[in-house]
Amino acid sequence: MFGAFRPTNALFGGLLWKTPWRLSRFQKARQRQRLRAVDAVIATVDHALAKKGETLKALDTWKETMPTEAEMLPKDKYTMFDRKEKKYRKGIHSMFSPLLADTRLLLPRENGT
Repeated sequence: MFGAFRPTNALFGGLLWKTPWRLSRFQKARQRQRLRAVDAVIATVDHALAKKGETLKALDTWKETMPTEAEMLPKDKYTMFDRKEKKYRKGIHSMFSPLLADTRLLLPRENGT
């Protein structure tokens, strides 16, 4: 048992990648910052198009259907829809990181505003 071939923790049945079940306040702050960055890009593009007197249908649709970071519920900010989960929600810290850019893409607006 104690030698060149001693079993590792993974072989003992322990988890190799331990992810905490809740986000830290720093992870939440980074997620809010990402969401605000997306909102800033949308506002910048909208402002630039308004200066030229033009509109973009996709941008108008985005502004109508997607909530801003301030309007989002914490449930929508920090979790994503996952059909394989028991309650159909999964924490963003356990999802693939390119999806973290905007969690709103997977969540339809539920309150209808």
